[in-house]
Amino acid sequence: MSDDPKTLVSTDWLAAHLKDPDLRILDGSMYLASAGRDARAEYNAAHIPGARFFDIDDISDHRSELPHMVPPVEKFMSRLRAMGVGDGHQVVVYDGSGLMSAARVWWLFRLMGQNNVAVLDGGMPKWQAEGRDTEDMPPIVRDRHMTVRLQNHLVRDVTQVSAAAKLGDHEIVDARSPGRFAGTEAEPREGLRGGHIPGSRNVYYQDLLNDDATMKDPKATRAVFEAAGVDLRKPIITTCGSGVTAAILSLALERMGKSDYAVYDGSWSEWGAYPTLPIATGDS
Repeated sequence: MSDDPKTLVSTDWLAAHLKDPDLRILDGSMYLASAGRDARAEYNAAHIPGARFFDIDDISDHRSELPHMVPPVEKFMSRLRAMGVGDGHQVVVYDGSGLMSAARVWWLFRLMGQNNVAVLDGGMPKWQAEGRDTEDMPPIVRDRHMTVRLQNHLVRDVTQVSAAAKLGDHEIVDARSPGRFAGTEAEPREGLRGGHIPGSRNVYYQDLLNDDATMKDPKATRAVFEAAGVDLRKPIITTCGSGVTAAILSLALERMGKSDYAVYDGSWSEWGAYPTLPIATGDS
């Protein structure tokens, strides 16, 4: 792969830059309850040297009943400052799945106007499989100011997505599994209807990844979108279960050179919970 400090970097790249004074590494691991994994406990036991733990559930909008919605700007700034992450830093985010929740953290930074941020391709599993160093001590943190310029075009709410679904002027692309998209597989969150937003397309996030959870190259990811019937000439809204794996689609689109995309933050946790919103079932 070609390393790009604004989207995706390899374990080789990170190892070569590990001692850079302005590098900041974040462990953005998050798991569904069904995985039976404790992200913070795993971080405490072993993390990439110098990494800080980015708690997606904590750095979110706790005024919302929906899971890990975008945090208020002030909260994002204060949490990152306390973690010693700010202006002038090159940020690299990884997770313990290989490539799953790290993309959500990447997208949050982009939403906040911070572009020098990349996801570690293959994440912690690849890093450890290669026998690279880990540590269990938290890093020494010094406050660093962060300037935030919210990029509102990168996020959509339910009203905007509903309008887009009616008008058909955007492609809505769903990152969930084919079974959840079709409504034949149960949702992991209770109380949600099965199915998908009418007119949306299904690009299962796993189909963008190789067997080792690294991301396929831009040519291959483009082929996956096109095979799913996505019209890449239109602006795209990505969605999923709760706005996490949707960001993997957004990361793939950015690497393909497509910048007119946004994440539906509430995703199916919101759409599937409202009986007044229309749903479709089946594979189209």
